[in-house]
Amino acid sequence: MDVFGLLGNPVGHSLSPPMHEAAYDQLELDARYVTFEPEPAALEAAVDGADALGIRGLNVTIPFKQDVLEYVDADELATRIGAVNTVDFTGDGTPTGHNTDAVGAMRALRDHDVTLEDARAVVVGAGGAGRAIAFGLADSGATVEIANRTESTAHELAEAVPGATGHGLESGTLANLLEDADVLVNATSVGMESDETPVPADTLHGELAVMDAVYQPLETRLLRDAADVGATTVDGAWMLLYQGVEAFELWTGEEPPVEAMNEALRSQL
Repeated sequence: MDVFGLLGNPVGHSLSPPMHEAAYDQLELDARYVTFEPEPAALEAAVDGADALGIRGLNVTIPFKQDVLEYVDADELATRIGAVNTVDFTGDGTPTGHNTDAVGAMRALRDHDVTLEDARAVVVGAGGAGRAIAFGLADSGATVEIANRTESTAHELAEAVPGATGHGLESGTLANLLEDADVLVNATSVGMESDETPVPADTLHGELAVMDAVYQPLETRLLRDAADVGATTVDGAWMLLYQGVEAFELWTGEEPPVEAMNEALRSQL
C-alpha cells in the first residue's frame, strides 16, 4: 500500500483526505491518505520519519510551508515563492519540494475560460496564498498589481514578482486598480465564514474574472457582488481542487480523476 498524507498543525479541518481517497478509489489504487500533526519543533523529524517509513508524498500546510524548505530540495518555482506545499519522496536522495498552489490557481482560472496572457490582474493580499498566486499570474503572462493592508509587504512581494507593482488598500486604490483590470483574486481570509469582503462592490465590473481563495462559504460576499455585475466568478474550491490534482499527478504519474476528486471535495462543503 502506498501512503500519502498531509503535514500541518492543525489538520483536523482539512478537505484533502476525502479528495485524494476518491481518486484512489476511482483508479483502484492501493493507497491511503492520512494526516500528521507534529509540533513545530518536530518538523525535521517528521520529514525524516516520513522518508524513512516509505511515505510516498506529503502535502504541507500551515504553519510548515516556509520552514519545510530547509529539509527538501525545492524546485525553482517553490524557491521563488518561498513556500512548499507538496513534498515528493519517490525519487532518490533528498525529498523534493514543490508549490502546486500557484499552478492550481492558474488551472482554476483557465478552467473558467479566463485568459491570463497579457491580462491585467489585481491580487488582494500578500501572504502565502497571495505570493503563490502573484507568481503564477506573472509566469502566465499577466501584469500583476498587488494590494495589501500593510503596503510595505505588498512592495516587498512586488519586488520579487516580475513586472509587479505593490499598493496599499487606502481609499480609492482598488477602484483605480480595478477600473481597467481583467482579473481580480482575493488571497486574504476576509469572507471566511463571515459575510465580509475586502473589495467594495462598487469597484467591480462585468469585464472582470473574480476568484476568491476562500472556500468556506463557497459563495462569498465578494463572489455574490461580482455575479451581480455580470463578472465571471471562480470559487475557492477550484483552487483547492487543482492544487490537489497537481500533487496527485506528481506523486503517482497517473491521470488524475478530476471529476471524482471535485465531487468528493464539494460533498464536504
